[in-house]
Amino acid sequence: MFAVTPRLLLRPGWPEDAGALFAAINDQAIVRNLAKAPWPYRLDDARQFLSLPNDPASPRWLIFSRTDGAPQLAGCIGLDALENGDVELGYWISRRHWGRGYASEAGRAALENARTLGHRRLVASHFVDNPASGTVLRKLGFTPTGQTIGLFSRGRNREVQAVEFSCLLEDEQTSEVMRPLAA
Repeated sequence: MFAVTPRLLLRPGWPEDAGALFAAINDQAIVRNLAKAPWPYRLDDARQFLSLPNDPASPRWLIFSRTDGAPQLAGCIGLDALENGDVELGYWISRRHWGRGYASEAGRAALENARTLGHRRLVASHFVDNPASGTVLRKLGFTPTGQTIGLFSRGRNREVQAVEFSCLLEDEQTSEVMRPLAA
């Protein structure tokens, strides 16, 4: 599954992306805000991530910027089916692409794909010391649930407090459900 936005290309990761993925995510400022990525991050971690099976109902995309010359890997975004039945949105953007609105732009494309796949509700969270991620989630139409939980971060090797969010995706049968906000 692919998605094209005005400035981005979202596509599945391929084995030959390992070097670019490693270069983009190998930054402690990024990994510390992720639950599943280890620190230090190694090239083998990128290879392992790219070799994970692809679930058509829970796609993962690498985010490529298409604005300055050849496309550059700018981050990753995906949907993950959780054990409790929820579907979680997760993402990261490489430091050199921060502040450009790529997370919101890629998020809107991911939410549109989630609707197409039949998902009606998504969840997400961010560590309390990463409020910028909460800003992105609010722009996408997520609202805080009022719950703060302890979530283990492999990058920090400890439990960190995380703010939980949820988003009801627009149902074709009703216009009462929240719509994502424009950037």
